[in-house]
Amino acid sequence: MAVTQTTRTTQTLTASGSRAARPAPGPAFALLGTVQMTLIFALTSLIVPLPAIGREFTLGRDDLLLLSAAYGLSFAGLLLFGGRLTDRFGGRRVLTAGLLLFAVASLAAPFAQGAGTLLTARFAQGVGAALTAPAAMAVLRAVFPEPAAFGRAMATWGGLSVLGATAGNLLSGVISALSSWRLSFAVPVAVAAAALLLAPRLLPATAEGEGRSLDLPGALLATAGISLASYGFVLTDVRSWGSTSVLVALVAAAALLLAFPLVERRVRDPLLPLGFLRDRRRGLALAAIGLTAAGTALTFVLLSLHLQQELGWSALRTSAAFLPFAVALLVAGRVAGPLVGRYGAPRVTTAGLVVAAAGLALLALTGLAAQIPYAYGLLPGLLLLPAGAAAAFAGAAVLATDGVAPHRAGLAGGVMNTAMELGPTVVFAAVLSLGSDTVSLAATAVAFAAAAFLNTRIK
Repeated sequence: MAVTQTTRTTQTLTASGSRAARPAPGPAFALLGTVQMTLIFALTSLIVPLPAIGREFTLGRDDLLLLSAAYGLSFAGLLLFGGRLTDRFGGRRVLTAGLLLFAVASLAAPFAQGAGTLLTARFAQGVGAALTAPAAMAVLRAVFPEPAAFGRAMATWGGLSVLGATAGNLLSGVISALSSWRLSFAVPVAVAAAALLLAPRLLPATAEGEGRSLDLPGALLATAGISLASYGFVLTDVRSWGSTSVLVALVAAAALLLAFPLVERRVRDPLLPLGFLRDRRRGLALAAIGLTAAGTALTFVLLSLHLQQELGWSALRTSAAFLPFAVALLVAGRVAGPLVGRYGAPRVTTAGLVVAAAGLALLALTGLAAQIPYAYGLLPGLLLLPAGAAAAFAGAAVLATDGVAPHRAGLAGGVMNTAMELGPTVVFAAVLSLGSDTVSLAATAVAFAAAAFLNTRIK
C-alpha cells in the first residue's frame, strides 16, 4: 500500500509540473492554519449572542442549548469518519469538499428567518468542519514531509485552535454589540471562500489510499456514540443527571461506544486501529488537549456570565476584558514552538499545564470577586492561563502526532480534533454540576495539576 501511495503522489507531482513546483510551505501553512482557526471560531461565535438570538426567535433555554451545541455535535461525531475519508480520497480533495459545505452553510445561517433554519445551518457547518479539520492535517503532513519539520509545524499548529476560540468569543461580543449576530458568519464565509480559491495554488496534491475501505459499521457506531454522549453531557446543563433524557442518551452512547472496539477487531481495515490509542504518550497528549480546550472554554463562559450578569458589564466591555488573554495567547504561541524544539514536547506540555493550573487557581480565588479591581483580580489569571494553554497545546500536539505515518495523517487529525471537542463537553458537565463557579474553576485547576503530574511520567 505504501508503494502504491508513493507512486501515486509522484505521478501527481509530475503531472502538475515537477517536484520543484511544490507550493512553498510558508503560505500553505498560513492558509491551513487560518482554516483551522476559523473552524473553532465558528464553534464559539454564537456563545455571546445566544441571548439576542433567543429574544429574536422566542426560544427557551432548551432550544438555545440545542442551537449552541448543534455545530459541536455534528463536528465531534463525524471527525473520525472525516479522517477516514481523508486517508481514503486524499487530503486536498476532502478539504475542498468540506470547505464548500462549510461555506454554503455559513452563508445560509445569517439569512435564517427561523430557529429551524439556523439549527440546520449549524449542523451543516459542523459536518463541513468535520471533513475539513482532518483533511487540513493531512495536507499539512504533505507540506512538511520530513518528520522534524512536521514536528516544528505541529508545535505552532497546537495553539491555533485556542486562538480561534478566543477570536470567536471576542469578535462575536464586539459584533453583537455594534451590529447583529448575523454578521458573525461573515468571517467563516470569507475564509472558506478564500481558501477554496487559493488551495489549488498553495496546497500540494495528496495521495489517495487506494484499496482502503470506509468501515461504515465502525463509522456509524463512532458517530452515533460520540454524538449521543456529547448530547447527553450537554443536557446536564438543563436536566439532572438522573433525568430520563440524560440517562437514555448516555446509556445508549455507552452501548454504542462499547460495541465499537468489538466491531473494529473484526474488520480488515478499522476506522480507528485500537493500537493507535494504546501509545501512552499519545493518550496523555490527547487528554492534555481535551483538558486545555475545556479549561479555556470554561473560563470564557463563566467569566462572561459573571461580568455581564453579576457585574452588569456590556458585551463590548466584556470582550475588551479578554483582550489581554488574546495577547498572551499570541505571544506564548510564538514562543512555544522554539521551546518544544529546545526542551522537548513532554517538558513543555507539563510546564504549560502547571502554568495554566496556576492561572485557573488565581481566577477561582480572585477573578469572581466583585470587590477586587480588574488589574489585581482577573488580569493575572487571564495572562497565566493562555500562556500555559498555548505551551500545553504546542507540546501535546507534537506528542499526539509523533510517529504517525503519512497515510494516517487524517486519522491523527480526526482524533486530535475529537479530543478537542469532547474535552469541553465532558468537563463542563462534570464541574458545572458542582453548583459553584469558584469550585468549578478550582476543580479544573486540580485536573490540570493532575494531568501535569501524569505527563512527568512520559519517557
